[in-house]
Amino acid sequence: MAKLANLLIFPTLALTLAGCHLVYTPDVQQGNLLDKTMVSELKPGMTKHQVLLLMGTPSVTSPFEQNRWDYVSTQSRRGGPMAVHTFTLTFNNDTLVSTEGDFFAQDAEQLIKESRKYKASTPADEGRSDKSANPDDKQGGGVGGDSGNGDGG
Repeated sequence: MAKLANLLIFPTLALTLAGCHLVYTPDVQQGNLLDKTMVSELKPGMTKHQVLLLMGTPSVTSPFEQNRWDYVSTQSRRGGPMAVHTFTLTFNNDTLVSTEGDFFAQDAEQLIKESRKYKASTPADEGRSDKSANPDDKQGGGVGGDSGNGDGG
């Protein structure tokens, strides 16, 4: 009988705590994280390809209106209302014509700063390939076992 009581008490207690918001709820940021430098580098006359390289893939593209790209960001802090920001780019003949809207300028910088404190400090060695542990190993990592000598495998 005590086991049955425990089976009922613990789930009920867990649901009660979850309902009272005593369980941790993290800050959530979704969408494109734009910063001041990215937005300030946008100039009328840039091509779609240049904008794509600078800003990244837009959150929303419409198949009906291909000359408009929307970068949408949402941010919700613990217990607070969700903030939505939209930054719209308008093109004419694949050339940037105008920008309008807002973005998380200060919030983005703060988010980046806060996220750095949670990352492990393991520096990436950009000079080494992850395909081969030994730099003298010529057979490591090619697609289909290609040794890189041009004979196709």
